[in-house]
Amino acid sequence: MSSREAEFVVVDVLDTDAGTGAGAGSAEPQVRDVTVPMIYADDLAAVRGDGVFETFMLRGGNVRNRERHATRFMNSSAMLDLPEPDLKRWFRATDIAVASFESKNGAGQEAALRWVYSRGRESTGRPTGWVTVAPVSEHVLHDRAHGVRVMTAERGFRIDLSERSPWALIGAKTLSYAANMAALRSAKARGVDDVIFLSDEGLVLEGPTSTVVAAEVNPTTGEKRLITPPPHVGILKGTSQAALFKLAEQRGWETEERVLRVKDLQAAAGVWLVSSVRVQARVTELVGAELPRPEVADEVEQMAWEAVTG
Repeated sequence: MSSREAEFVVVDVLDTDAGTGAGAGSAEPQVRDVTVPMIYADDLAAVRGDGVFETFMLRGGNVRNRERHATRFMNSSAMLDLPEPDLKRWFRATDIAVASFESKNGAGQEAALRWVYSRGRESTGRPTGWVTVAPVSEHVLHDRAHGVRVMTAERGFRIDLSERSPWALIGAKTLSYAANMAALRSAKARGVDDVIFLSDEGLVLEGPTSTVVAAEVNPTTGEKRLITPPPHVGILKGTSQAALFKLAEQRGWETEERVLRVKDLQAAAGVWLVSSVRVQARVTELVGAELPRPEVADEVEQMAWEAVTG
């Protein structure tokens, strides 16, 4: 079955029409009819983007990197002062969603599984939440296989923004992704595929939906190193990047969080955009300059795949 033919699944986690609090509703999480609207018009997820989310890879019937994503989900919820999520309920809803998706589409399908947790209806103040499962899109598969051409874009803040303005929620995976999506549309309009954000100081931050990872190879010693920007520059901690670095260390690579500039990416042995569902997309062109496929590409991409899907 192709991704275009696979059926979408949604599970209501918090029993939208009953109860109060983060574990609202005593009923079991329910699979909902995807042809029937579930979210209310005054839900703050839709009205203000007031909520958090996580996207997992589903592969071979298993939800990958589940604990890393769950930890970030809890942290994001706390940063937004949302009621603490009942993870047992979210995991139960996830199991129900996976079973429903596989019953409709067959076992072993690769898919994107998403948790969405909203502050809820403006009229009730009660949180809402749901789990969705959708097939991996064709453009994700294309980027994974062929890489991406990337432009840079100013993010519009200094790296000390989180210290000066904690309400900016730097480091939380919120539903407020309109600016990120606008950046991707701008990239498409300019004939490229993706974006790497820069701070006002010119430091490398992240992609709209990904973490930046660069590789270095010491020409004298042969030492191989993976580098990513540190969270303190104002980025979301990457779950896939963390899994990749852990595996790379086991394979003899050095890993490092380091402040990077565009010139560092241009001089690197390779650059990748890493995320849970796309896994990795090698940067083939950066700000109009081609980045040839490096000798370490096969190794890095295999490690990324094993780290995210293993």
